[in-house]
Amino acid sequence: MNPNNGKEIAIFAGGCFWCTEAVFLELNGVQSIKPGYIGGKTSNPTYEEVCSGYSGHAEAVKIVFDPSKISYGELLEIFFATHDPTTINRQGADVGSQYRSEIFATNEKQKELALAYIKLLNDENTYGKKVVTKVSDASTFYVAEDYHQNYYNQNKEKSYCTYVITPKVEKVRKDFKDKLKK
Repeated sequence: MNPNNGKEIAIFAGGCFWCTEAVFLELNGVQSIKPGYIGGKTSNPTYEEVCSGYSGHAEAVKIVFDPSKISYGELLEIFFATHDPTTINRQGADVGSQYRSEIFATNEKQKELALAYIKLLNDENTYGKKVVTKVSDASTFYVAEDYHQNYYNQNKEKSYCTYVITPKVEKVRKDFKDKLKK
């Protein structure tokens, strides 16, 4: 018996977790998504501690998905299409190690797929420069404070949402129509 009822977990850090969460909420097969912190040394970090850069954590999202509806490979494709995987510790105006591009594999198969995908992107020179996304084994994921949950959908009128997140969501709606929730 599968304790996850056939569901899997993917954890991605691709800059601001508000952006990453908004993008993946659009997808059919994504059951739930939680923004949070992973990859650092501080236990139970706060947003302020993560933003300081001293915790070592990245802003990330933990995605529970149904692999019979969307594969891990498809999630990787969307992850790489919706952030810049060629910059170290930066996404647009967001700068710091908490905004790094990193995949936190929850099993060996995910790790192999992520590494193969990055190799393919680099071999094909997809971005015109090297992909710097790290692939690490998932460690403890700390769910972010309540006010970060579903941030975009509750704050679409705020300037950061309008200028940074909305274009990413629109890109997913345009480029991945067949993967959207109905």
